Amino acid sequence: MRIGDLAHKTGVNRRLLRYYEEQGLLRPVRLDNNYREYTEPDIAKVRHIRTLLAAGLSTAVISRVLHCVHGADELVVPSGCPTFIDDLRRERAHIAKMINQLESSQEILDSILDAALQQPADVTPKPASHASP
Repeated sequence: MRIGDLAHKTGVNRRLLRYYEEQGLLRPVRLDNNYREYTEPDIAKVRHIRTLLAAGLSTAVISRVLHCVHGADELVVPSGCPTFIDDLRRERAHIAKMINQLESSQEILDSILDAALQQPADVTPKPASHASP
């Protein structure tokens, strides 16, 4: 199937499919006319890529673990892929750290917002006076 067919069947636009190819996530066969030729298993592969992206994994991480993921409609990970678990745990820890940082930023912004809302509405900062000798 051509790239337009894959885009239609997966709901992923052609540009993203080309990007996945650039990242080494998809490897279509190139025909003599240089057109990409995709196979039925590529449909499931694109769905797996989308699921892993939605989980917060980068394409670099996905390229390391995608070979571990199988299944036509859902993710199936065989037990013979121990690095998959390690990569997922590492990425989960990274996401948890980012969430903590974002929550801290949110608390700081809440404090600033509370302080700003407690100010009288008619108070405007006065320009610095420059006293002349």
